[in-house]
Amino acid sequence: MTVNSRPAGPVMLGQNQYGKAENRVVKITRDGATHHIKDLNVSVSLSGDMEEVHYSGSNANVLPTDTTKNTVFAFAKEYGIESAEQFGIHLARHFVTSQEPIHRARIRIEEYAWERIETSDANSRFIGADEVKHSFVRKGQETRLTQITYDGSTWEVISGLKDLTVMNSTNSEFWGYVKDKYTTLQEAHDRILATSVAGRWRFNWTTDEQKMPNWEKSYEQVKKHMLHAFAETYSLSLQQTMFQMGSRIINNRSEIDEVRFSLPNKHHFLVDLEPFGLKNDNEVYFAADRPYGLIEATILRDGCEPRIPVDLTNL
Repeated sequence: MTVNSRPAGPVMLGQNQYGKAENRVVKITRDGATHHIKDLNVSVSLSGDMEEVHYSGSNANVLPTDTTKNTVFAFAKEYGIESAEQFGIHLARHFVTSQEPIHRARIRIEEYAWERIETSDANSRFIGADEVKHSFVRKGQETRLTQITYDGSTWEVISGLKDLTVMNSTNSEFWGYVKDKYTTLQEAHDRILATSVAGRWRFNWTTDEQKMPNWEKSYEQVKKHMLHAFAETYSLSLQQTMFQMGSRIINNRSEIDEVRFSLPNKHHFLVDLEPFGLKNDNEVYFAADRPYGLIEATILRDGCEPRIPVDLTNL
């Protein structure tokens, strides 16, 4: 069989990548009787000199996706999982430096958090209440995210979270907006403000010469500042609250230059109770799941260019 290179004609190959998506790896660290869990969903995407496999079907430059899957599990044993970011950095560096045809690796990771179950004295006659350090319940607040990209010299780390649902039951208003013949919404001077936060933030760590951030501490601090800003902002619009959330992160975390949010406005509408002879004094609401307002924006450190894709947060 004759192997053909790029075909003649007006057709050419554009951007391409391949890898193994959604490798679920759970790492148990056994510190005596105390166990620790890291639960990740890891997706590997590789690109480089891959024209020939598309043009002729030659796999000479192709590292099988099954091999990338095996690497994820082997690295969990060899290097452990200190953080999602650190694990992704190990993987990206390995694929780019060990395979000459691979010029760029992108590692996307979702992390699912677990917390230890506090046991009662009633169990002590069976196992000893103070000895149970291996039982966990899945945290339901949010999913932690990170995306690591490496091209052999430069790093890009974009971390974040999704499905963090928050609510202010007061200290929110919405009035003074544009009205036309289709407007039916009543102005509100005391309303519920609720959203499910999807956010990404980009680190300014880009080379191995720089001091690497403390990934675990950074995540906890970013989340803290985000929640504090949401709680402490007297809101006249969700946009205003969102900007304050991003500003608080930029002002307090020097390792982060850019934040992007996608915030669905989880509407709560006052129920009309007058037909039943009842007055609804901002007490009973109908929670509507759709349609919903979707508010999105990027907040930047002054002088920095935006690099987080605008469609990364709401896919």
